[in-house]
Amino acid sequence: MTESLRMGTRASALARAQSSAAAVDLARASGLAVDVVLVRTQGDQLSTEGKAPPGGDEAGVFTRALDEALLRGEIDFAVHSLKDVPTVSPAGLLLAAVPRRADVHDALVVASRLKAAGIASVRDLPRGGRVATSSPRRVAQLLRLRPDLSAVAMAGNVDTRLARLEEGRADALLLAAAGLDRLGRSPVIARRLPVEEFLPAPAQGALAMVCREDDGRARAALATQDDGASHATAEAERALLRFLRGGCRAPVGAHATLDGGTLRLRGRVLSLDGREALDGEEAGPCASVAEAVDIGRRLAERLLAAGATALIDASRGVGR
Repeated sequence: MTESLRMGTRASALARAQSSAAAVDLARASGLAVDVVLVRTQGDQLSTEGKAPPGGDEAGVFTRALDEALLRGEIDFAVHSLKDVPTVSPAGLLLAAVPRRADVHDALVVASRLKAAGIASVRDLPRGGRVATSSPRRVAQLLRLRPDLSAVAMAGNVDTRLARLEEGRADALLLAAAGLDRLGRSPVIARRLPVEEFLPAPAQGALAMVCREDDGRARAALATQDDGASHATAEAERALLRFLRGGCRAPVGAHATLDGGTLRLRGRVLSLDGREALDGEEAGPCASVAEAVDIGRRLAERLLAAGATALIDASRGVGR
């Protein structure tokens, strides 16, 4: 009988699409069959209800149930969107692999009625237009570019949001390009937004393959899927967020590149209305995840010294 590994994944269309592709690659590389185990999370319930996930102490709504299933031994590994994974891992679990990263960009989706008129960028949107997103980071960067626009809260799965866009609830929609690509919905993208204007969420476009620290068989299998550059850049970005103590809902953007052994990390912390922004860069030699994390820490310290704490606290309502 062929040996197998049990893969835990959320039941949403996007989660199943990205985990299925990861399972195929893992089976091919390891020679192990992969059995799919669907796990319902709090985040799935919130998405079904059209609600945005909370931040702060409630971070991990998309991952906690899978982590618990791992620790109970009900699954052998889990696949997550890495940007949904809290920056501090639960005891006993290991981020064993980050496969090759997909597109990191945010994507602008324009309602058909505007797309027909040739509108295909944030700058072209009509004055006072409504742009839907559930991300404080995207709202802040949108208003930084176009303070006349109105941000419309919109959560739910990708198909729900696209349907609501066409119903007229908004003029445009901001989503991660990677998710649309993985769902085969890239034709709806009007523009992949430049990182200079829209710094992505830390680890956007990256997947996380997580297993128990003491499971040598799973660790060895998942190691075949790890892409060193993707792992390092994503962890540099996540380290920036962790040392900023921002949480997954803070208006923080990050983008790292690794070229010729040098990792360059850009970070941005914004006020929710986009009127204030702190930008910074840090670079250094990087031949390991530990060195990538240190670059993220150094940039966080630089931004904190420049006043990032006040912006992050204001985004949480601290001091009101």
